[in-house]
Amino acid sequence: MFNNISFILNKPQLSENIGACARAMKNFNFSKLVVINPKPIYPNDKIIATSVGAQDIIKKSRIYESIEPAIKNIDCLISTTSRFRNKNIKHIKLNELNKIDFSKKIAFLFGPEASGLSNNEISFSNYLLQIPSNSQFQSLNLSHSLIIVAQATFQLLNMKKSKYSKSKKIKPATKKNIQSMINLCVKHLEEINFFKPKEKKPKMLENLRSIFYKMDLSQKETRILSSVFASLSKKKVD
Repeated sequence: MFNNISFILNKPQLSENIGACARAMKNFNFSKLVVINPKPIYPNDKIIATSVGAQDIIKKSRIYESIEPAIKNIDCLISTTSRFRNKNIKHIKLNELNKIDFSKKIAFLFGPEASGLSNNEISFSNYLLQIPSNSQFQSLNLSHSLIIVAQATFQLLNMKKSKYSKSKKIKPATKKNIQSMINLCVKHLEEINFFKPKEKKPKMLENLRSIFYKMDLSQKETRILSSVFASLSKKKVD
């Protein structure tokens, strides 16, 4: 199950942190690193040096320009945050990670050092993982956050607490399936001039993504919903 898990660094700002994250991943037997729009040149000598014995993780890592293509093959995205977010997304704690089905393709998403993840970026998530810390000083170093999550997940997988029984005939929807469904939905909504006033469109899209990404949809269900959206597009909105 370790190979099912990816660690995604969104817009990391410091080479040292990227290298330290790779090292922390290898400490706990994880190997899939994804980097989205890094500020420093990637990879570079400082990243390689601070990764110490984890250069192989850096060399095999994948780099993307934005979140959407980075998660297209992910079944469940867990975004990390140091504070509670007023969003309609399930919040879980480290000791609740046993609720996650690690037989699926899971990814942990970490935000940039200076600001963390935005609400728009969080809208792609199935869960929000809040790392407990001092309420008066909640900001955690990127690599420190990753190593906390990696250690907790490593311990959970080694204890083999994750047991699920679901019909093998049911194929869970991938992020790619869900993205295609959402894109179709948005396309038809634009055709009927649904997004008005226009200045509210970004927030409406954020909420729409949040609804679908947090659902445990099957591939069949995404196909059904796509058909529904295509049918509704023929109706006029007053």
